[in-house]
Amino acid sequence: MNAAIIFVLLFGLMLTGMPISISLGLTVLTFLFTMTDVPIQSVALKLFTGIEKFEIMAIPFFILAGNFLTHGGVARRMINFATAMVGHWHGGLALAGVMACALFAAVSGSSPATVVAIGSIILPAMVRQGFPNKFGAGVITTSGALGILIPPSIVMVMYSVSTNTSVGKLFMAGVVPGLMLAFLLGLTTWYLARKNNYPRLPKASWAERGVAFRKSGWGLFLIVIVMGGIYSGVFTPTEAAAMAAVYAFIIAVFVYKDMGLKQVPKVLLDSASMSAMLLYIITNAVLFSFLVTSENIPQAMAAMITDSGLGPITFLLVVNVLLLLAGNVMEPSSIVLIMAPILFPVAMKLGIDPVHFGILIVVNMEVGMCHPPVGLNLYVASGITKMGITELTIAVMPWLLTMLAFLALITYVPQISLWLPNLVFD
Repeated sequence: MNAAIIFVLLFGLMLTGMPISISLGLTVLTFLFTMTDVPIQSVALKLFTGIEKFEIMAIPFFILAGNFLTHGGVARRMINFATAMVGHWHGGLALAGVMACALFAAVSGSSPATVVAIGSIILPAMVRQGFPNKFGAGVITTSGALGILIPPSIVMVMYSVSTNTSVGKLFMAGVVPGLMLAFLLGLTTWYLARKNNYPRLPKASWAERGVAFRKSGWGLFLIVIVMGGIYSGVFTPTEAAAMAAVYAFIIAVFVYKDMGLKQVPKVLLDSASMSAMLLYIITNAVLFSFLVTSENIPQAMAAMITDSGLGPITFLLVVNVLLLLAGNVMEPSSIVLIMAPILFPVAMKLGIDPVHFGILIVVNMEVGMCHPPVGLNLYVASGITKMGITELTIAVMPWLLTMLAFLALITYVPQISLWLPNLVFD
């Protein structure tokens, strides 16, 4: 009964158009102060202790690093390198967009940042070369979603905070699925380009490729710093995020010199406001998690599922449907912070690996970012392409179907996610 009241209250507030973070906080406070005897001091204490985790510090640092890279010319050099490598294949510039998104995802940790950084440069170039606007928009909207699967990933940090799963293991687990999805999106792009005879570029010589690699090398080296540092145990994911922010600042301002010192305060301010927004959501989600746990909702759900004889295969199918539906009305951070604490205990009871479960949630979030009505990447791409959301939804369909097929593969073949972390950590 209490569970029904909590969720009716939450969705009722969300339907009024209230921001999710405030809806979460108001739901918790209304329920606690009208239906329980929980003292107000314990709520205040939970608010502070909820965000005392060391891993949360990685979020503002990765946001800052991503903003420096977006403004600092790194994206343009990555596009030039990707174009030199794959531009001569069918749909060359579109394939370069997929590859550049994968490379930029490996340094930014954010999907919208990847769509903005790569899309704003490569989409006008594709239109000039003769690609249909819809084709370019479909490529970049979906490839930009790699930003939360290829590590470092802000969504993975949030899952780690919600479930106490190792961030290092999650980052390692995202490498193989991330590269696999990038390949599949590239394959879809190549097939459509070949079928429609879209333009391709002249083949670059190895000397030209070498020059393009050297120019983008400073940006690409950030991947080595973050993943190499975590992999070798030199620093934790949080320390890696701080290193990434400092390194991104140095290459944007002093190496590439595409960004002046006068622009630094604005980047710091933008990063601070985005971090504050995410931390506010996290704080309220921690309170919500405290409420559902104190009301024994996850435990009751776990008991109900195991008693009904629902096995891991059916449970994972139900989770996918639930998360894809949630993607229609919420953005990824909120979904992870609300759903993970509820679904995680059930998954553990059914013997599902916590790292595999985390990657499954992240892939669901990727799909959610590319379909309406709340798909964040759609809105970002809409701003760049000046296309309507309905038109964009039709444009992304071939790649979205590829992502759904990939989701089914990730769901039922856990070794894709677990092979690398098991190799590194065990």
